[in-house]
Amino acid sequence: MTVTDTYGTNTYTAQQLADLLATRLPATFAERESDYLGVYFLATLPDTTRINVQPNAVPGDDGEDDLLEDDYPDVSVLLIVTAPAQAQLLNTELAAIDGLARLRSSRN
Repeated sequence: MTVTDTYGTNTYTAQQLADLLATRLPATFAERESDYLGVYFLATLPDTTRINVQPNAVPGDDGEDDLLEDDYPDVSVLLIVTAPAQAQLLNTELAAIDGLARLRSSRN
């Protein structure tokens, strides 16, 4: 079983947040691009935790951007952490980042 925590920020761009996280976590982010997500940054930790940093606005089918998280239209950048249920939580490290707020967790 996996758990997912979603965070959001308007303080950083996706690139800036990925760079900041790389200095605070044992993670190396790779820039990726997909038709669905656009440009995003992905890191996988040794315990298989995946950290995805991406803009909330993603390419839409009609040429206009859609929101990945419709419930948070005012959030420009998302941080999505998907981890094994038994994995060490990153909440402490992420809570220390100014301007980053936890939006949702599948743990609750």
